[in-house]
Amino acid sequence: MSRKAFNAEGAVAVGPYSHAVEAGDFVYLSGQTPIYAATGKLVEGDIAAQTEQCFKNLFTVLAAAGLTPDDVVKVNVFLTDMANFSAMNAVYEKQFSAPYPARTTIGVASLPLGAQVELEMIAKRG
Repeated sequence: MSRKAFNAEGAVAVGPYSHAVEAGDFVYLSGQTPIYAATGKLVEGDIAAQTEQCFKNLFTVLAAAGLTPDDVVKVNVFLTDMANFSAMNAVYEKQFSAPYPARTTIGVASLPLGAQVELEMIAKRG
């Protein structure tokens, strides 16, 4: 099977993967940690700052695929500390309009490069 992949300037891959891959009408976006593309380093700051950077990275990938946040149907959130859920959620709710995408939030032991949060998305064309 050949894959139609999208890679976006302004988003960083820290491994051998594409930023997004299209399958039929769906575009699956790889998880993005709060890496600032200009430096390749994690954004300094609290969970709100890190969550905002994850969304910036993901929305750059969406744009590269010709999509917008309105096309997102599912989001997976990974947190290293579930005590950060409310602060992450405050940033999250500003990124979308109702009806919001489906979402899963999972507590994990650790994330790449010491990030506190990672987000991944699924979007649908049309």
